[in-house]
Amino acid sequence: MMSSEEPTPQKDPFDPSRARAEERVKRVLSRAPFMSPGCGDVKLTCTARDGFSVSVNVDRDVLVSKSRFFEEKLVVGGVVRKSWCVEICECDDVEVYLECLVLMYCQDGQDFRNKIVGEGVDKILGLLKVCDALKFDDGISSCLKYLEAVPWSEGEEERVIMNLNELHLPNDHEVLERVALEASTSSRIDDIFLRLFTGVLQAKDEKARREMKSLISRLLREDNSTPGYNDGYNKLEISKETLYTICHRCVTSLILCLSEATSGDENRGMMSEIAREADNLEWVVDILIEKRICEDFVKLWADQNELAMLHLRVPVMYRHKISRITAQLCIAIGRGNALVPKETRVALLSTWLEALYDDFGWMKRGSRTGDRRLIEDGLCQIILTLPLSQQQTFLMSWFDRFLEKGDDCPNIQRAFEIWWRRAFVRQPVVEPQLQITVCDYPN
Repeated sequence: MMSSEEPTPQKDPFDPSRARAEERVKRVLSRAPFMSPGCGDVKLTCTARDGFSVSVNVDRDVLVSKSRFFEEKLVVGGVVRKSWCVEICECDDVEVYLECLVLMYCQDGQDFRNKIVGEGVDKILGLLKVCDALKFDDGISSCLKYLEAVPWSEGEEERVIMNLNELHLPNDHEVLERVALEASTSSRIDDIFLRLFTGVLQAKDEKARREMKSLISRLLREDNSTPGYNDGYNKLEISKETLYTICHRCVTSLILCLSEATSGDENRGMMSEIAREADNLEWVVDILIEKRICEDFVKLWADQNELAMLHLRVPVMYRHKISRITAQLCIAIGRGNALVPKETRVALLSTWLEALYDDFGWMKRGSRTGDRRLIEDGLCQIILTLPLSQQQTFLMSWFDRFLEKGDDCPNIQRAFEIWWRRAFVRQPVVEPQLQITVCDYPN
């Protein structure tokens, strides 16, 4: 038996986001000057993409005087229509459109800014986009002045730049001055970098020097290591020439320090200065390696025969940081981060490997176990890139040194084992080359 009851109507499911939007709209309209009874001669309807719609009556004179968009809609042939209905469809945010209508009733720009003071950057960006869409010039100007005056978080900064780049507003340059340099030459940028590096290298306060070294290294590394970090930005980089200018200064300073320190009685102050200059050079070389432009420095360092001779005359407790630079380069070459010719690799080891062996005991005192392993792996790799006869020369020398010094010498027996197998166990059989002879064959 069928029931005679009427079916119960289905209620629309409750939509929290719609409810919040309606509440925000209600707050905006509660202070709207056009909500007084009998006010307004233009019916304006704002409809969101989801169908949410709000209709209000606004004053035609206000719309026409403040918005070129409404002027185009309401003025026909120079005559203002007495009654009109306007609908704005597919609004991104009905609340923001209504708020722009409220702000069109402001007496001047100062009144406008007083009403938006304390609002967040994202709210102002939303207003700016709607002001632009409605061609509300006073609103655009006030929003830009507001953005220019308030601080931004890093995330807000990215959104400000993105929105202004999309809008292409004619008067946004004062806002963007905060993040965009005026047209500049690469030499001017290099002058700034050079001044920063020089300041760090010559810093008098040791703690401040270490902090600024760390800061500059992190900032130079950041743009390369963060995916998408520079998307949409013009990247201003320090030039290779400027970095090498700094390197040459550091090498020259190191030679002068060593020359002065070895010319007379031991001067503890000068000895400490050697360690500081070596630390400075190690920092700059680390940046060269990070940027994959250290090949020329490997050649420069391999040619420092005078510096290597002076190095031997300085007590190991002061000079061992110089050998860290050699270790840096061996690690970079061993990892394939620096591609240098065979002759340069041989010259580097010929000039500095014995000094590194001498200093290794002191080097490992201030290092972690992992650092020692990196140095040993780097030495293994760079030696194994050489021709077999040169592998033998360097590894036989290491063999004698290791038996004499033990743990105070880097342990590169892995390279020794590979050389041994290459030389005595797995010698490749060289096939005779195929020869082709062309001759006439009689018929």
